[in-house]
Amino acid sequence: MPRDGTPDIRVTGLTKSYGDVVAVDAIDLDIAAGEFFTMLGPSGSGKTTTLRMIAGFETPDEGTIELAGEDVSRLPPYDRPVNTVFQDYALFPHMTVQDNVEYGLKVKGVKKGERAQRAQEALDMVRLPRHGARKPAQLSGGQRQRVALARAIVNRPKVLLLDEPLGALDLKLRQEMQIELKSIQREVGITFVYVTHDQEEALTMSDRIAVFNDGRIEQVGPPAEVYERPQSEFIAGFVGVSNVIERDGRRYTIRPEKIDLIEDGREPQPGWHVEPGIVADVQYVGPVTRYHVELDDGGRLQVLEQNLDEGSSQVLEAKGRRVRVGWRPEQESDIDSTEGGTE
Repeated sequence: MPRDGTPDIRVTGLTKSYGDVVAVDAIDLDIAAGEFFTMLGPSGSGKTTTLRMIAGFETPDEGTIELAGEDVSRLPPYDRPVNTVFQDYALFPHMTVQDNVEYGLKVKGVKKGERAQRAQEALDMVRLPRHGARKPAQLSGGQRQRVALARAIVNRPKVLLLDEPLGALDLKLRQEMQIELKSIQREVGITFVYVTHDQEEALTMSDRIAVFNDGRIEQVGPPAEVYERPQSEFIAGFVGVSNVIERDGRRYTIRPEKIDLIEDGREPQPGWHVEPGIVADVQYVGPVTRYHVELDDGGRLQVLEQNLDEGSSQVLEAKGRRVRVGWRPEQESDIDSTEGGTE
């Protein structure tokens, strides 16, 4: 962050409605310089509308947007030190890759020699050093996404906004690009604000995550904190899979991979919480098996165990068996069923 501690992005009381629908409901948010910050949530949760207001494509009904300490709430997009990368790439098909990347510099009146040099530097950063003479149609989906990224960073924006940029790619390429994007962000040092509905993507790439729901932010924190310590039942269910347990007036969650199936003849670890039940269903998923256990005291747990030695026939035989499940109490996370929002 800058020495004075000013965040690259600060939104305060940001609100946007469309008719009777409140898309963004008075959110507050600070994003530090150099962060890879992700806005995560389902469709209609307000994350994309928030990004579009930061970009200047939507005007807030209420609230302010500051970029590096400057109020830009009413400035048009071209007067803000941000660039946006979209899912559809928006490349000019008749131009070469080099010309696509240079385009923004040309509009700004940058001289030809400097344009070419900066465009080549940007292509080097996105690992496409020798693709400048090609047309977009000659590139793969992942390469076109990299060109769109190069075109966005060549203008050296203070902040780069990315709206589900990997959504059109197949799973394998998307996973590869997640690693690449994070690596590129570290290299260029620009603040990335990333919008996605993909929980794995958010957990993989982010320094911090804001989880959106119904136009509000329910939790902000590092990926491990959001996953391990969800602050609401919505977050527990949306960010990965979690079990919700009610005992003696208390509601808490426990992740499936934190639970152990305790075999007959084996004693649980000292201090563990242990409950008996019956295996109601079994799902063999290659490297892991999901066990669904109906507890004697009420409730149903999903338990995730690695298949280190067992094959599919062995794990499927567990259906209908009496079992005990156990976990360490410190791995429980209390939740507030009122689902109150937070910064």
